[in-house]
Amino acid sequence: MIRFWDSSGIVSLVVRQRHTRAAEALLADGAGIAVWWATPVECSSALARLMRERALDSKGGENAARRLQEISDYWIEIEPSTSLRELAQAMVTRYPIKAADGLQLAAARIFADPAAPPIDFVTFDERLGMAAQQEGFRACGA
Repeated sequence: MIRFWDSSGIVSLVVRQRHTRAAEALLADGAGIAVWWATPVECSSALARLMRERALDSKGGENAARRLQEISDYWIEIEPSTSLRELAQAMVTRYPIKAADGLQLAAARIFADPAAPPIDFVTFDERLGMAAQQEGFRACGA
């Protein structure tokens, strides 16, 4: 089994947050992780913001970056493509989500086998979780 994780789920794995326990529980069952190609950039941005806001000190930032690298060593990345971009454009038109979330959702759609049972979409973003459910995913987290 493989779950698709958006950046909010990944950040919850590398920084102690409100949703960390839920994220760790989803990871603990040994399911694989699939992510969008730009997820490392989104996660690095989130870590930098937490450091600027002083919610994370430099040691915490280093630990989080190291943990992010460890997780990224075994995840599956969904690469950018023209069809993914076009699907993301449709997603941001169809749902009240941001551009980056549209790319996340499109990547999950590209990854999911339409003939197989729905896969889990891990997000702690309520709007993205609702859009994922409407796209037929099992939203975990939000």
